[in-house]
Amino acid sequence: MHEHLFYPTAGGFRGQIGMYSEQGNSGPMLYLAAGITTARTAGAINPYLDLNLKKAIGSGREAGPDLDVTGPYLEGRGALQIPVHELSGPEDARKTVEYWHDEGATSFKAYMHITPEELKQSIESAHKFGAKITGHLCSIGYTEAAEMGIDNLEHGIIIDTEFYSKKQSGVCPNTEASAREMGESLDMQDPRVQHMIHTLVEHHVAITSTLDIFEMSISGEPPLESLETSRDAMAAASWETYMKYRDAQLKKDNPRTEQLLHKEMEFERDFVREGGLLMAGCDPTGFGGILPGFGDQREMELLVQAGFSTGEAVLIYTSNAAKFMGLQETIGTVAVGMQADLLLLDGDFEHDPSTIRKPELVFKKGIGYDSSLLFAAVRGEAGLR
Repeated sequence: MHEHLFYPTAGGFRGQIGMYSEQGNSGPMLYLAAGITTARTAGAINPYLDLNLKKAIGSGREAGPDLDVTGPYLEGRGALQIPVHELSGPEDARKTVEYWHDEGATSFKAYMHITPEELKQSIESAHKFGAKITGHLCSIGYTEAAEMGIDNLEHGIIIDTEFYSKKQSGVCPNTEASAREMGESLDMQDPRVQHMIHTLVEHHVAITSTLDIFEMSISGEPPLESLETSRDAMAAASWETYMKYRDAQLKKDNPRTEQLLHKEMEFERDFVREGGLLMAGCDPTGFGGILPGFGDQREMELLVQAGFSTGEAVLIYTSNAAKFMGLQETIGTVAVGMQADLLLLDGDFEHDPSTIRKPELVFKKGIGYDSSLLFAAVRGEAGLR
C-alpha cells in the first residue's frame, strides 16, 4: 500500500535536489516475484508511466501487480524534490485532482508542505470521484487531517509534527528537530497521543506502516547478509551509492533512530489494539537499498519484530488493504470464489518470518509465475531502469 515505480538516482542527490529514476522495467517484475499481486503506487513522479504500465499489465503485455495508480504528489510551496509540482492554492489543488482523475488516477496523496486549505480542497475533490486520498504530512497534524476527512496517513507517528513544541499552524517545522524531540520526550501513552489514535479510529483513518524506511537510518540495519539478493538485483552504481550512505549511518551511530523505531512500533500496536486499520508497504526511496518487493519482505519481518504475530502481519499486508480499497470481495483472503492470488514459500512462515524471503511460485489470477525466473529477468537492473 506504499509502493513506488521510481528509485533514488545512483550517485545520490546534490544538496536538496531530490532526483529519482523510473523503474518501469524492474519494479513491476520485482514486486510480482516477491508475491505482491496488487500495489498502490502512493505518489508518482511520472504518472503517465504508472498509468501506461497499469494498462500493459492489465492486458497481459507486461508482468507485474495490478496497480492502484496514485496521482502526482499534492504538495505545497517548499517541495524537497525538483520533479514535484507545487500547488499555488486550493483552486490549483482542485484542478490537479480533477485532471489526474480524468487521466486515470484512482487514488491521491497529499505531501509535506500542503496548506490546510489545499488539503481540504484535495480531500473534497478526491471524494467527489469516489477516490481515496492519503498523506505524508508535515505542515498538518494527524488529528487535524482526520477531522478534515482524509482516508489514510503514511508512515505513522514518527512524521506527525503536531506534538512538536515549536509547531506553527499550517507550517512544516524542521523535521530533524521534531523527530529529535519526539525521541527524547514523547511517550506513546501520553494522553495527547492516545487522543490522536482515538480520533483516527473514530474517523476511520487507516495507517500505512513503513517500518523498513525508518530502519535504514539505524546503524548496521538491516543486516548485510539479508541484502545479498538485493545486491544481485541492483545496478552496480546503485549498490555503491547505497553502501556509501549506509557507511555514513554507521559513523553516526545515533541511538535516537532506534528509539524512534521502537516508538513507532508501539504506536502501531496501540492503533490496532484500539480498532484502527493498519496496512503496510515498503516505500522504496530514502537513500536507496529498499527495493520493490524486497523491501516488502523486510517490512513483513519488522511487523513481527514489532509484536504482531505472523498471521497478523499477513492480515495487515492482505485483507486489511483489500478492505481499505473496497476489494475485499475479490482479493485479500484465500477462500472459494476469491481471485486466485497465492504465494508459495519454501518454508514455514508461521514459525520463521525469514521464510518470506524464499518465494517459489506466485499465482496472480490463477496464473503461476516462477519467482526465480522473474528475478533473473531483471538482475542488475534495479536502480537503473
